Parts: sequence; C-alpha cells; structure tokens
Amino acid sequence: MSRISVVIPVYNDAGMLQTCLTALARQTRPADEIIVVDNASTDDSAQVAHAAGARVVFQPKRGIPSATSAGFDAARGEILARLDADSIPPTDWLARAVAALDAHPEASAITGTADFYGGNAFQRWFGRSCYLPAYFRAMGMLLGHPPLFGSNYALRADAWLELRESAHLDRDDVHDDLDLSFQFRPGMTVHFDRGLLVRVSARPFGVGGFVHRVRLGVITVAVNVLRESPATRRRRRALWT
Repeated sequence: MSRISVVIPVYNDAGMLQTCLTALARQTRPADEIIVVDNASTDDSAQVAHAAGARVVFQPKRGIPSATSAGFDAARGEILARLDADSIPPTDWLARAVAALDAHPEASAITGTADFYGGNAFQRWFGRSCYLPAYFRAMGMLLGHPPLFGSNYALRADAWLELRESAHLDRDDVHDDLDLSFQFRPGMTVHFDRGLLVRVSARPFGVGGFVHRVRLGVITVAVNVLRESPATRRRRRALWT
C-alpha cells in the first residue's frame, strides 16, 4: 500500500488549521504522516500542529510556493496530498484520492473541487458556481489538461521530483497550484474527479482577496506563457499521444 503524506502550508491560521487537522484525524484511510509547513507564523499554528501529532516543517521564506515545496521535499510518502489550512476534507477524502490514482495509473496527479463555507451567500455562490468552473475551464484550455486546485489535490512523489525542477518556487507572486500545473510535461497529466470534494473558506472572495487572486493568476499565466506558448504546449502534448 502506498504511503500518503498530507502537506498543509499555514501562516497565522491556527483556528482553521485545528479544524482541518481534526477532519484528517477522522479519515477512513488515515494519512501515514501529516506535515504542517509553518510559514513564519506569529500565532500558535505550530503548537496546534504539534498537539495534533503533525510533523512541523519551518519555512521562513514567505509565500505558498516555497512553503508547499518545503513540505513536499520533506515528505516520505509515495503520494503527496495537498490541503490548505482552511480545507475541511470529508472522512473518505484520502481513500477516494488513493482509489482514483489507482484507477488512473496514467495520471501523475488527481485534483478535485470545493464547496465553500463562511463569508456571505454571494461569496459562497460565486466561488462554487463562477470561480471554480471558470478556473478549470479556462486553465484547462491553456494547459491541455485539468489544472491542480491547491486546496484539494494529490500528486505522485516521483512526479513532484520532475515538476519542481522548472516550477517558480522562489516567487511569492504566483499561484503555486497553477504554476505547478504549467510544469506538467508531455506524457504527464492530471485526472479531475468531481466527487473529490472538500469544504474551503469563502474568504478569498471578498473584494480585496479576489483582486489579489486575479493578480497572482495573471502573473502566473504570464511567466509560464512566456516560457512556452499555449499552442506549442498543446502541440507537444498532441505529438506525445
């Protein structure tokens, strides 16, 4: 049976991290290890992680790309499962992710989607009905395969070793999940499982948070499209198949 490492970057999010770790403790297929990457928090996020039995990795360089990569590099599992501190996975989340990867051996990763909690009714509706469908549709067209969704995916460890070579891990102005999605080479793909669902906070869909996310998305697309155009990318992938 493949070992599973769950990686959770956190910055000053102790309360939500506690809820996430409680949900992970209830998994029908438990994680073999849980790694919480403390991205220089000033609250008690690290103490919450230790109390829950997680392994804490300290990453002083701020930014989700560097925090995620520190967790993936420290992981010992063959499967690297990724959540955000505000993710709340259902009890069968890990079992479903492993089953999907077993059913799709051609896939280097599996990703799912989210329902939203908190915020207001409009923010929850916008995230579920507008933001995520547009993200998967638009980025899928650019990439030639589904993009990873950072709050809910699992990646094979051997794929990570390939992807990290070209990912922009030193930048804090890119979306780590989208940037990693651009690094998938011909012959590597992502399987999208609509039933792989977690709950995620709707807080990014406040005005300021949403503008910030759009800015990061534009930068992420720009730096990767300058490296390889979508047409070239899709042509290379078509030649592989």
